[in-house]
Amino acid sequence: MTQSNESKFFDLHTTGIGYLNRIREVPVRKGPAFLACTVAALHGSADDVEYSYIDCKVAGAEAQKLVRRCKEAVDAGKKVLVSFKIGDIWTDPFIYQNGDKKGQPGAQLKGRLLFIGRISVDGDEVYRAPERNASSDKADQSDGDGAETSSETATPLSSVA
Repeated sequence: MTQSNESKFFDLHTTGIGYLNRIREVPVRKGPAFLACTVAALHGSADDVEYSYIDCKVAGAEAQKLVRRCKEAVDAGKKVLVSFKIGDIWTDPFIYQNGDKKGQPGAQLKGRLLFIGRISVDGDEVYRAPERNASSDKADQSDGDGAETSSETATPLSSVA
């Protein structure tokens, strides 16, 4: 019997569209800061849209580059709509410290933003990822954080901001 040292993982990926918010660098006591954002994911009827807010660590070099390109537009109050893939969503319970809900329990969805397929700013598409096929899926590599990076490069349609 041959043993393999290869780790096996079960991925939980959530895909959808949503608005980027709160793009920021998060300092860490030990180690380098990381890029984070909140995605207001859309769901429900188009006539009565609902939002689920997912606080994300941005994983992967391409996703980081794209989110950084969107920061100026988000900070300016523009509507930055993205198609996304978020991995390994989990809940983070907390107790409200201020406001009307002070002392009450709450929970926040968290995950890792792995991939951005499209970006629109105020209704104008500014980025579209290259089409993926079976051969490019096999060429995908991990960036060490489990995020996907493709051997293909995307061509931006125009400047984000």
